[in-house]
Amino acid sequence: MLVANLLFFFKSGNFDFCRYSQLALFLFAPFVIQWGIGNFITASGTSLWGLLAPIGAVLCFGTRESAAWFFAYIFLTALSGFFDYFLADSLPPAGQVVPIRVSVFFFALNFAAISSIVYLLIRYSTQEKAKTQAVLEETYRLLQDEQERSERLLLNILPGPIAERLKHDKQTIADGFADVTVMFVDIVNFTKVAEGLSPQQVFSMLNRIFSSFDELAEEYGTEKIKTIGDAYMVAGGLNNDQNNYSKAIADLALAMRDLLQRDFSINDMHLEVRIGIGTGPVVAGVVGKKKFIYDLWGDTVNLASRITSEGVPGMVQVDETTHRRLAAHFDFHEPQVIYLKGKGNTVVYRLIGPRQAASDNSGVTLGLTA
Repeated sequence: MLVANLLFFFKSGNFDFCRYSQLALFLFAPFVIQWGIGNFITASGTSLWGLLAPIGAVLCFGTRESAAWFFAYIFLTALSGFFDYFLADSLPPAGQVVPIRVSVFFFALNFAAISSIVYLLIRYSTQEKAKTQAVLEETYRLLQDEQERSERLLLNILPGPIAERLKHDKQTIADGFADVTVMFVDIVNFTKVAEGLSPQQVFSMLNRIFSSFDELAEEYGTEKIKTIGDAYMVAGGLNNDQNNYSKAIADLALAMRDLLQRDFSINDMHLEVRIGIGTGPVVAGVVGKKKFIYDLWGDTVNLASRITSEGVPGMVQVDETTHRRLAAHFDFHEPQVIYLKGKGNTVVYRLIGPRQAASDNSGVTLGLTA
């Protein structure tokens, strides 16, 4: 019958029916065989094979569902002992000291006791295993949460590719980039404005402004480098995610300036900014082993910083390299020569806005003139 049940499973693929029927055969067949032969003594305790049913139920269904199979086994064992006891002769056979009734009673008692101990031990070990597994799964989930939190914190400090390299490589990270567009955003007269504010108010003001800048930098696909007091530094071209990163930096500069001019929930002090953009080679790397920071060095960084310092509030100034790259996309004022410390006289261009908007306005003007 067991073989036939397995063959039926191989043909039908119905596992639920197979496991129920298989356990039922394990449970009932040994008792039927014992009852057909006689009692516990004459059948040599064949019913003990029925213990495989509750043990199998622990493995197939779980500890809670296996209880019914175990109670069924104990009931059949007790039932066998009950009928064997009352159907047996009260007197022992010739040559035997112990009556059959006593032997049958102890057969049933021993089977029930040993089976209960075995079942309860297996049930307990299965429950403990399930508890341990649940604890391990919860620990693993918490570990994943902590790892994701650490990943987010690391990505808030470093660019994604640099963070990956830092995790897998203990060597110093320093890269040279032949072409990067660097931008500084400097708040005008911040020191004077902050004099009349409490430290909490100063922090709150800077946090609102720089948080909005962070969102814009992410929106335009650029990389925030750091904040230096009341200055904000961002760069484009440090990764391969964007081709025209110089244009993205220029769009970001206009978006930052316009945000402060129109949204006074962020800029409640009506602050203005000076913005300077420079393009050229830089060296980038991670400085330090503790509280490290990803930073940029080079003449391009110095140029962008000094163009910002010599800028006009509310204006975006760019160097000649950036101007050549953006001339097809933006309108600029006439070039101006300014003196930069350590650089001497330098040509800069002040950004007006996207060229498309200017072209549209020119077309309307020509139409009205005609």
